[in-house]
Amino acid sequence: MSRKYTAGPDIDLDHEVILDKRGHRITEQRAQKIAAETLTQVAAGRPSLTAPGRRSPEVKARVPAELRDRLKQEAESRGTTTSELVREALTQYLAS
Repeated sequence: MSRKYTAGPDIDLDHEVILDKRGHRITEQRAQKIAAETLTQVAAGRPSLTAPGRRSPEVKARVPAELRDRLKQEAESRGTTTSELVREALTQYLAS
């Protein structure tokens, strides 16, 4: 599993000069403000398919590798996810 971000050593931004991409200095106070604003924008997990604030139930099934590979290939060719394709297939099957 690859990690997108890695933490480096702590630094004291009031003593060490670090600039943002616009060349403005990032102080401890500014870093705290940026972190607080970012955390208010972050939503954990994927959006619910059931209702806002409610967890969507999961359905799991074991399938042969060939079927999984065909599912992945079809989803990729449609530009969608395997989950969306499975939801669509189940909906159509159960409606018939």
